[in-house]
Amino acid sequence: MITCPKCHRPIEGEESYICCANLELSWRCSSCGKVSEGFAFPYGMCPHCKGKLEILERGAIDDTKGLDAIRAAFEIELGGHAFYQRAAKDAQDPALRELFGRFAEMEQEHMETLSKRYHAEMPKAAEDFQIDRAAIFAGVDRKPEDPANLFRIAIAFEQRAVTFFSEQGARSPEGSVERDLYKELAAEEREHVALLTTEYERWKTGKAGIL
Repeated sequence: MITCPKCHRPIEGEESYICCANLELSWRCSSCGKVSEGFAFPYGMCPHCKGKLEILERGAIDDTKGLDAIRAAFEIELGGHAFYQRAAKDAQDPALRELFGRFAEMEQEHMETLSKRYHAEMPKAAEDFQIDRAAIFAGVDRKPEDPANLFRIAIAFEQRAVTFFSEQGARSPEGSVERDLYKELAAEEREHVALLTTEYERWKTGKAGIL
């Protein structure tokens, strides 16, 4: 019996074949710019906005402006990861402590995705991060006595990242690599804003989070 050298499943007959085992493709939505990884998606639609997905074929990013975009993305993700870790540590509410711990895990997974997607080495997160830094960056007053303030800082932090990437993309030349990158990164952060907003609304009403 002949077996596929990749997935080791039996091959019937002598016809030629294509093995798709463990094959993962990168797709970019033509509407929102969000990049998704996977072999196929239902009806070829973006899982986030239902726009049309197109196969993303791009080699390693080695130009200065493209690398600047990736570096900015990691800087923001590192800040978010450090903020969520510190928020989980400082939160008095057990539910918030668990929730922000999951947010920190989400940011870690996102950095791993970016590292794989853009072929960049994942940097180490800071261990001495102060929440006041995130509050200043987000433009939100720090109120330690108000647990909801942690959510407001987090949402504003992610929204500011959306604005930054969107503005940088608008300034970049049409058809350039960096313009596409900034659009992709803005879509990633926009997804984070939506998730955090949903979690905040559920937390305010006492509902369990969706993470």
